[in-house]
Amino acid sequence: QVQLVESGGGLVQPGGSLRLSCAASGRIVRVNAMGWYRQAPGEQRELVATITSGGSTNYADSVKGRFTISRDGASNTGYLQMNSLKPEDTAAYYCNARLTVLIGLSPYEDDYWGQGTQVTVSS
Repeated sequence: QVQLVESGGGLVQPGGSLRLSCAASGRIVRVNAMGWYRQAPGEQRELVATITSGGSTNYADSVKGRFTISRDGASNTGYLQMNSLKPEDTAAYYCNARLTVLIGLSPYEDDYWGQGTQVTVSS
């Protein structure tokens, strides 16, 4: 069974920092891409940042220069370093990964989601 487990959320004051982690486990052949999305109450889920297996990154305009996405290929773990946090960054943050996994003896590519971790930026 493939799982994505997020950690690192919490309450932080404006201007503070948090680092989110996303650990992928299971019969993973390859992590093709990882990304972070967020959803505030009453809002649609939105893209925050993505990173490909080759290391190419993409960021939402609202987080450019403040957030950094990275990954550790050896441990199948992704990270989101969030600096200079603002109250409008408050949301549930979700990890997404496009994985190639083994189903029996066959490789299979699909998107997987974590359960989400809450980030609250407030004084």
